[in-house]
Amino acid sequence: MGLLTGKVAIITGGARGIGKAISLCFAKEGAIVAFSDVVRNENFDNTEKELKALGVEAKGYVSDASNFVSSDTFVKEVVKDFGRIDILVNNAGITRDTLLMRMSEEQWDLVINVNLKSVFNLTKAVQGVMLKQRCGSIINMSSVVGVSGNAGQANYSASKAGIIGFTKSIAKELGSRNIRSNAIAPGFIITEMTSKLSDDVRKEWEKQIPLRRGGTPEDIAKTALFLASDLASYVSGQVIHVCGGMNM
Repeated sequence: MGLLTGKVAIITGGARGIGKAISLCFAKEGAIVAFSDVVRNENFDNTEKELKALGVEAKGYVSDASNFVSSDTFVKEVVKDFGRIDILVNNAGITRDTLLMRMSEEQWDLVINVNLKSVFNLTKAVQGVMLKQRCGSIINMSSVVGVSGNAGQANYSASKAGIIGFTKSIAKELGSRNIRSNAIAPGFIITEMTSKLSDDVRKEWEKQIPLRRGGTPEDIAKTALFLASDLASYVSGQVIHVCGGMNM
């Protein structure tokens, strides 16, 4: 269909899981894909090869999204390589789940920095580029637990709730320049992270989902594609739940 033909997209944490699914989905729709991850490894190299095999320009960058200077350097490299930035997907994220009584300061700070500060870092870095272009779509990966909370995930829930507030604020700040800001709130998504859960735990999750299944990275990627494309040209400041009806 070519919904993103000619557009340059940045995807953080794009070498695996949801980030990789978004990278591949965007490439199939004609986007030039610049993805980042904190290390260059087999997943990183394979993702870069898969993207290029689709016949589009694509490049992986080693960058730490939680680091302000590294993020700024990454964005400048993308502009140097491709000339513009039309789409930013803030997808980098981690978990360090435990009850608050056992949670260390390090576990709190790490999750906040990787999940929430990274959104500030990259958005701050691309803002100038998008303002000059007078267009852009910023897509931030939140979570249903950022809306509802979850025991044992106070750090993760706080980071994802912060992303929602940030998303809505940026939509109001940058809307007059035709820059859109939206968030996606995934529910229970089958990824490398969740696949490590026991069958009993997964079944308990699925019982809470009206569609009676976990989501796939591709389910999230399709929603990101909508928000990135001109199909969503009048959608900004929104949080789209992709959770099979779990949060209604």
